[in-house]
Amino acid sequence: MKASEVRELSEKERQEKVDDLKQEFFNLKFQLATGKIENPGRLRLMRRDIARIKTIQQEIAQKGADGEEAKEPAEKEQAEKEESKS
Repeated sequence: MKASEVRELSEKERQEKVDDLKQEFFNLKFQLATGKIENPGRLRLMRRDIARIKTIQQEIAQKGADGEEAKEPAEKEQAEKEESKS
């Protein structure tokens, strides 16, 4: 899954995708332990997809937190300007 595809998903869809990938990763690890896995390289791809989605979730959460912090000083300045006018 490409990063651009992940960014287009909603937060709920991203979380569901992570849960699905974790479950599939668990199943693949189980198959690896029993020797029935057909494509062991898929484990690496699953791990990377999970990491990619989690990274994007963190980026979005960080941007949201930065946006709130950036608004607070601007709101304070606005309030101060209104008080000084009175």
